[in-house]
Amino acid sequence: MASLNTVKIFSGSQSTYLAEKIAHQYGKDLGGYTLRKFSDGELSPSYEESVRGCDVFLIHSTNPPADNLMELLLMVDAARRASAHYVTVVIPYFGYARQDRKDKPRVAIAAKLVANMLAAAGADRLMTIDLHAGQIQGFFDFPVDHLEGTSVFVPYIRSLNLDNLLIASPDVGGAARARTFAKHFNADIVLCDKHRKRANEIASMQVIGDVEGANVVLVDDLIDTGGTLCKAAEIILEKGAKSVRAICTHAVMSGKAHDNISNSVLEELVVSDTLPMRQLSPKVKVLTVADLFAKAIGRIRDHESISSLFINY
Repeated sequence: MASLNTVKIFSGSQSTYLAEKIAHQYGKDLGGYTLRKFSDGELSPSYEESVRGCDVFLIHSTNPPADNLMELLLMVDAARRASAHYVTVVIPYFGYARQDRKDKPRVAIAAKLVANMLAAAGADRLMTIDLHAGQIQGFFDFPVDHLEGTSVFVPYIRSLNLDNLLIASPDVGGAARARTFAKHFNADIVLCDKHRKRANEIASMQVIGDVEGANVVLVDDLIDTGGTLCKAAEIILEKGAKSVRAICTHAVMSGKAHDNISNSVLEELVVSDTLPMRQLSPKVKVLTVADLFAKAIGRIRDHESISSLFINY
């Protein structure tokens, strides 16, 4: 039986550009919300309308700086204290997901810490898309709806009618992601094996597989500085590929990312709007995930399965 509780959608201060599109696709206006700041930068969010007994959806990415995560935690707490019936955090880009394990001694597992903080704040459910690693879902003790970017990217790649299509991963760790994407096209995959000196700096890279005469699509969950993708594209083209383009769900685009992409051999970089684009580039194409999130919200409201939103291969 469908819930009789009213659905209300709110947006954090940095995700309004996407939240407005999600709310529009869902058929509602965004709820009234105000974020005040003390002179020292302390955040003080408040809802400008009642949420008592409502199913509340809070849309906000947790990308750095830490203020974004802190704002979301305070939004959850405020909704709980205002007697919301059910609080779902909609995090288009789940920040700190790259720190999902101890890859060397004496480091934090930030993704688990964020999960603990969301639970402590009072969140009932998480909705997100293309986590850095799918097993991060296991860090949460409440339901996680993990949407897939393939729902928007696969139709776009199909529309290009590329012959001899080959899917590539810019690193060995993304092999499973590339394989999943390749199954939609019944295509083969190749891997790029990279060795880093330190974060955001590549020491060496080699391509595992034959790319001769292929139209190659590099697939990754996010693009930060763009160094890995641009290096991979360069090597793949040197190995005889006909063309190279890249798909990344989350456009972090820090540092010299835009310059790196503009000066690269990539035909194009296709990203989603989980994060705002600070700068436009002729090589970057942005696809919206607003309709996907809006449909997922509707299915959660009606207690229906969201698996129908995934593309079957």
